[in-house]
Formats: sequence, C-alpha cells, structure tokens
Amino acid sequence: MRADTPRPWWCDAIFYQVYPRSFADSNGDGVGDLDGVLARLDYLALLGVDAIWLNPVTVSPMVDHGYDVADPRDVDPLFGGLTALDRLITAAHQRGIKITMDLVPNHTSSAHPWFQAALSAGPGSPARDRYLFRDGRGPAGEQPPNNWESVFGGPAWTRVVEPDGRPGQWYLHLFDAEQPDLNWANPDVFDDFEKTLRFWLERGVDGFRIDVAHGMAKPPDLPDMEAVERDRMLRNRDDDPRFNHPDVHAIHRDIRTVMNDYPDAVTIGEVWVHDNARWAEYLRPDELHLGFNFRLVQARFDAADIRDAIDNSLAAAAIENATPTWTLSNHDVDREVTRYGGGAVGLHRARAMAMVMLALPGAVFIYNGQELGLPNVELPDEVLQDPTWERSGHTDRGRDGCRVPMPWEGDTPPFGFSPSKKTWLPMPTDWAPLTVERQLADADSTLSFFRRALEIREKRAEFSGGRIEWLTTPGSTLMFARPGGLLCVLNAGNRPVRLPDGELLLASAPLANHRLPPNAAAWLAS
Repeated sequence: MRADTPRPWWCDAIFYQVYPRSFADSNGDGVGDLDGVLARLDYLALLGVDAIWLNPVTVSPMVDHGYDVADPRDVDPLFGGLTALDRLITAAHQRGIKITMDLVPNHTSSAHPWFQAALSAGPGSPARDRYLFRDGRGPAGEQPPNNWESVFGGPAWTRVVEPDGRPGQWYLHLFDAEQPDLNWANPDVFDDFEKTLRFWLERGVDGFRIDVAHGMAKPPDLPDMEAVERDRMLRNRDDDPRFNHPDVHAIHRDIRTVMNDYPDAVTIGEVWVHDNARWAEYLRPDELHLGFNFRLVQARFDAADIRDAIDNSLAAAAIENATPTWTLSNHDVDREVTRYGGGAVGLHRARAMAMVMLALPGAVFIYNGQELGLPNVELPDEVLQDPTWERSGHTDRGRDGCRVPMPWEGDTPPFGFSPSKKTWLPMPTDWAPLTVERQLADADSTLSFFRRALEIREKRAEFSGGRIEWLTTPGSTLMFARPGGLLCVLNAGNRPVRLPDGELLLASAPLANHRLPPNAAAWLAS
C-alpha cells in the first residue's frame, strides 16, 4: 500500500462476532434473531466496536445452524427475514458500525434446489456436475470412492438412491451429510456465487467472512488420505488432500475481481492452514483482504507459546504485506476462560490475553460474550445439537458449550435473552453475576475492563505503527513495544513482576507497589 493511500477501515478495526441464535431473541421463540441484534446495537456502540460479523442468517434447514444453506440470497424467517436485515444494516450504519455477513461457498444444504435437481437427474447429468458425485468402489459400487472422513466424524461420502430406485452414486460432504460439497470446477458455481456477493453488497453489506476459505477446490482424482483424521479443522495437517488445494487461489482471485467493484468492502477468510508461506498465499493482493490466523487461539497460556504464536502470525502476514488478524475465541472453539484453566484463574488469564491481543497491530475479532468473561457450559447430553455429537458416535461433544445464549439482565434464566424461558440451549442458573446489566454497574467487571481497553486502543496514539519490538524479560513474562510508544507486559509466571517506568494506561488486575501480579497484563506509555 502506498504511503499516500488511505488505510482501509478494516486494517485496525474491532470486529464483534454475533452468533445470532445466541445474541438476543426479540419474538419469544427462544432463538436469537436480527431484530434482537438491532435492539442491542446501542450496547455494541457503547462497547466500542467498529463492525459486526454475523454468523449465517440465510435460509437453511438448520442442521448445522445455518452453515447448511438452502437459499444464499434470502434471510431465514427464523431470524426475521430479509426486511429484518435491511433494518439492521440501516440502524448499524447510523451508529457508524459496519455489517459483515458469513458466506458458505464450500457446500450447500441438501435441501438446496440444485441438490434436489441433482438427485432427480441421475448420473452424468449437468445437475450432478455442480456437486462431487462419484461411483463407488467395489464390485457393485458398495464402497465409498475414497477414505475421506467428515470433519464432524464418520465417512465424508453418502450413497444415494437413483431415480430408478437402485443404490447408486456417492456424493462428497466434508461436513454433515446434509451439506454436500460443491464442484467449483463447474462454472455454474462461481456464476451463482457472484450473484450472491453482489446481492448482499448492493443491499449495503460491508463485507463477508468466507467459511472454509481453504476448502472449495478438491484434487481432481480425489486421492485417499494417508491418515484418516477425525479431528475438526483446528488440527488438520497441511498435507490433508481435502483442503488447501492450489486451485482454490483461482477461486479467490475471481471473488476479488467482484469485490473490487465495491472498494470499501472486505473479505475475511477462514484459513486453517498452518504453514506460514502457504497461509500467506491467501492474502496476496488479488485474493482475500484479511485471513484468520488461529495460532493465538491454539497457544497455551505460556510465555514462550504466546510469543511464538505472535511471531508466526506477524511473519505470515508480512510475507504478503497483509494486515494481521487476532482472535482468542469464536463459535467453533472452547471459550478462552475455560481453555486457560477455568474459574478465577481462567478469567484472569483471559483478561490478560485480551490486552495482549488488543495491543497488537491489525484487526481484532471479539466473540459475543467474550467481553463478559463467559466460560464454556457443560450441557447435558440430551440438549446437544451440534452434528459433531451424533456423527462422532457421542465421543466429541461438539461446540454447543461455547454457543449458550448471552445473559443480559435479571437474576434467573433466560436473563433477558428471550421472553421465553425455553431457550434453544439452556442457560446456567449461576450466570446472574455475568449479565450485561450487572457488569455495566460494576467498574471492576470484565465488561467495564473491555470498554476501557477498547476506548484506550481507539484514542491513544501509542497504538500506532505496524510492527512490534520484543524487549528482554524473565522467561515467564513477555514485553513488547509499539512504535507509537506503547509497552505491553504479560506476566504468565507465578510471582509478581516489577513494571518498567512509564504512564500506566491499563492493567487487567490491581497492582501492588507497581508490581504486576501473575496471570495479568498491563499497558504503559513509554
């Protein structure tokens, strides 16, 4: 980017991820919706976010809670329909908040008209060529075409019954059986996706988070995997043939060509690629604007591990002079309070890591409820809804524990989330101290801490400059400087550490004699 070119709005934006089912329910059906988000926009403005990332709200049977899309150019009635999104976009823009939507290009719902036509048309038809149908192996085609596993567990292939009633071909689904993978080698697929991009951009959407951005292209020969992997994408290997095929980059270049007609809009790719050089390929100037880098999510609360995650993320972005992105949680991983040990220790560490994340150059993504210090919830078996639970044979409990609805006010469930006590996932009875209402009234709460941190990050000149410099510290602590004059110190050890001289901007825990306690972080102006 030339020095005289204005920085795009997304380069250092605070994105707030709204999982719509769990944010706020306006109509009493126990499921969050878009009018619920609209009703809480003033809260998000008070928090200080720049943009909202909406998880999928398009028409869907909701087998995978919206990631099984039956109509990509309409809003599901569950969330209030298209007019509700129009209202939200208008109201958010009035408050200076951008709206980005989740798009799912790797697959559709099995209820999509295309897939229903493919089932009816039979082998070799143009309708089937929009998906990845293959003949099975074995004398009667009774075995799947290869050994690929679904990332939700179980085989990645399902056999269909042909129009004549006989067992027939198999179709690929890297996720649930109700999510058949599209064949991006068929030009119909991009043509339709372009219509989807332009449909939402013309309605005022400010960009997209692209689901499984590393997954659309498949090897033409669909080779067997060397090792069958049952883990979700968080732990996929870079040699996994299901993902990161080189042809995916032509798809992203085509998407960028469309996006260039809307120069203020942003694309953000979900890129589970570990190798820095291969990850950076997605951020070339003619591909994605931003790419999620998940190393900080994967890091343990350990000084060396955290520094390595930061260094790797910055190095990967620097390969293509791209904007780094930072996040500690989302709808697919355990909440960081739980990951860092749970209870008071987990919360203290989560607050400290939030300060580290917010002190780094680039764009930041906060998951709804993170600002409240919400932990994962241990849910009973009978309420679990994530398809991972069933497909794994009840060995992987899935992601429902990080998707429990937001507590807003009051002393008992549903804590103002819904007029109905029967919410789509049950809420813990002991969350009264964590509600927005209670925390706004407490200057020492996690929510008040987040508000102060975001305000300081926005207003202080010390947070300028696109690089960091590591400073020498004991092994259990980290300290880095930003060119604008910011010092960020993290104490991941067991004993208090003395802070360097400077103006204290914020600390995640009270200091004693200018000493930072364990599991805490501080910002200083040097």
